Amino acid sequence: MRTLRADLHVHSCHSRQSGNFRFLKSRDCYSTPAAVYQTAKARGMDLVTITDHDSIGGCLEFLDTHPDARDFFVSEEVSCRLPDGDIEVHIGVYGQTERLHRELQPLRRNVFDATACLRQAGVFFTLNHLLHFYREQIDLGDYLRLIPEFPGLEVRNGAMLPAHNQLIESLAAPGGQPIAALVGGSDAHTLRRVGQTWTEAPGEDLVSFLQGIRERRSTVGGAHGCASSVLGDTYGVIGRYWMTLLGRGPRDHTALERLAFLLFAIVSLPAQLPLPIALVTSGKRAEARQIRALEAWLDESSAESVAAWMRA
Repeated sequence: MRTLRADLHVHSCHSRQSGNFRFLKSRDCYSTPAAVYQTAKARGMDLVTITDHDSIGGCLEFLDTHPDARDFFVSEEVSCRLPDGDIEVHIGVYGQTERLHRELQPLRRNVFDATACLRQAGVFFTLNHLLHFYREQIDLGDYLRLIPEFPGLEVRNGAMLPAHNQLIESLAAPGGQPIAALVGGSDAHTLRRVGQTWTEAPGEDLVSFLQGIRERRSTVGGAHGCASSVLGDTYGVIGRYWMTLLGRGPRDHTALERLAFLLFAIVSLPAQLPLPIALVTSGKRAEARQIRALEAWLDESSAESVAAWMRA
């Protein structure tokens, strides 16, 4: 059987709300679904999907214009909350449907309600970038009890540090025995990193590919992340945001908002180079601290006890 490859974490312009400076109404990504598809195929992806934040609009837009695309499937990155510590958790959902998307929306306040709904629906889903939002809000051991809730773990994210990805992979296969399916994706917010990180699994088509992942026969490959990976996307999004204010790109603002935001952008221009560097550097330092905490936790536990704890 042949092996198929897909970037299972990639965004389009339907990831509409940026996490930073929300009042400016910047999107998290400005890549069109068609451009994402074309870039992924050009970089060797056999199958293509889009995992927008809490939206399947990008997938539906692509399928509206390419209804016969057998190499494209609907996915989503669902933002939930872990009630203990009020920590944000991102779930990759693959083979998503419009009905299931609607059913998940009122459940996002509690990640356990969302995972129960997904299990009942019978779709494959993953826990993405495990340490990204963890800032010691609760005990690390209690936080890691999230892992058994998920049939799959994102063990290679193209925006996360190599040590982060490698530690998650060790959690997914303690002692070399997989307890969760392994997936990888670029987490690209511009076209520059689409298809640079991927998941491979045996299959002849989409159905057998997803089944191969479910059966824990998948592997991951491609680039890890670093500060420059995130900065490249950040400056790319800022540039596209400037274009929208100048009337090129999606019409996200009223005329009055465009004028106000353009004036703000001009006034804040001296900060637009150093501020992203400061934010990304701070974020990567926090990620490194959580990596060290997880390394210490793993050092205190044998592979056998970790595997038993994860399966409990």
